[in-house]
Amino acid sequence: MTDTITIQPPSATDTAPGPELRRWWILASLGIAQSMLIIDVTVLNVALPSIGDALRLDRAGLTWIATAYTLFFGSLLLLGGRLSDAFGRRRTFLVGLGLFTAASLSSGLAPDGTILLASRIAQGIGAALLSPAALSIVTTTFDGSERTRALAVWAALSGAGAAVGVVLGGVLTTGIGWQWIFFINVPIGLAVIVAVMRLVPAAPPPARIRYLDVPGALAATATMAFLLYGLIGSGDSGWTSISVIGPIGLAAAAAAIFIRLERGALSPLVRLDLLARGPLRGALPVTLTATALLAGSFFLASLYLQRVIGLSAIEAGLAFLPAALGIIVGAQAGAHALDALGPRSVGAFALLVSAIGARLLAEVPIGGDAVGDVIPGLSILALGLGAALVTANASAFVGVTDDDAGMTSGAVSTTHELGFALGVSVISTVAGASLAGHAGFAGGGIAGYQAGFMVAALVALIGAGLAFHLLPRERPMLAGRLFAH
Repeated sequence: MTDTITIQPPSATDTAPGPELRRWWILASLGIAQSMLIIDVTVLNVALPSIGDALRLDRAGLTWIATAYTLFFGSLLLLGGRLSDAFGRRRTFLVGLGLFTAASLSSGLAPDGTILLASRIAQGIGAALLSPAALSIVTTTFDGSERTRALAVWAALSGAGAAVGVVLGGVLTTGIGWQWIFFINVPIGLAVIVAVMRLVPAAPPPARIRYLDVPGALAATATMAFLLYGLIGSGDSGWTSISVIGPIGLAAAAAAIFIRLERGALSPLVRLDLLARGPLRGALPVTLTATALLAGSFFLASLYLQRVIGLSAIEAGLAFLPAALGIIVGAQAGAHALDALGPRSVGAFALLVSAIGARLLAEVPIGGDAVGDVIPGLSILALGLGAALVTANASAFVGVTDDDAGMTSGAVSTTHELGFALGVSVISTVAGASLAGHAGFAGGGIAGYQAGFMVAALVALIGAGLAFHLLPRERPMLAGRLFAH
């Protein structure tokens, strides 16, 4: 016997919006929270020099301030997704957002690098609880074609957040001080907590989990932590360094232990058959490709705009606004195209569009300008990535039951964070010594930027092939409603 999952209607005394409007208010509230998490990945970049001067941090200290958040965010996402299944999505979301908001306040008030580092770690832990819980709430709140449109909004907010972070970091740091890149999260976080408590009904945990897979959680966390540590370090040390090979080797060993544990677990952290099934098997590689392209290309374009062209942090940030718009437009166009063409065609075409944008960027000259040499290619790249991300997200949740929504959300969110780390590390390694240059450098230094964007174009082409061969032909809406057993 199956029961269709529905949204509880408000009581007679409830003055909140009706069920139809309530769903979209829920999406808006959760989307704002998710955007904060993504913005916090990039907002720090342009503020690092100011933070270093204020707290007397060297290059190594600043590197850890920048990467600690991503490291803990990415490595704990699978556990966060399973906790939302075990203890309830709403409860896990509120705990995660509360921790993230408190840690943001602590980051802004930090008197030294040690406190700031601890606060950034706490932000990452809160984000790892918040993100999969939020995504699973979205996927169980909407169904059919509405779910596809909701995931389009989700993908647009997540993708555009990377560009908005660059803009916001420049404006706040230059205007009222670096502390406000953290303080701004506090009122937004408190407002979202109130909204979610008002809009999302309390419910028992969706999954009957008698045994929490602690050994599996530790192995999964170790796998992601070692892998992200190695990927993040490759930008400075190179791929052949022992400081990179060692952690990646440990990640492989931890992954093998994780797989063995999950095969025998009473209530596994991740069901291996869920990862191997058709839709998720295709959605995760496309998600990894799209997020790696987004992070790597934005990283390289930001450096080109500031170090080669000589733009200020604010000017460079504003140059990313067309790309943010491109992600939003691409996500909406991709959602509409999914209903007619299906994930396979849309995903492959979207990444082909991104390849064209990256190829245009590979022509950046040493004496270029933002309007003529960067914005067109970056906008086309972002347009394709917006469509690719919504296609992957919609495909990942086809046929997922209510009990597995948190687990699937954790897998998707983990892939996002892995893509961000992989994209920046690979493209910074390819660009090499060019990234150490400054405005006005001469010689062949521009070749590194061109090579980085050319690699991005090749990765997009490979991603298009993966999308065509791995994504399902069927439209996501054909999966119908989610069912609980």
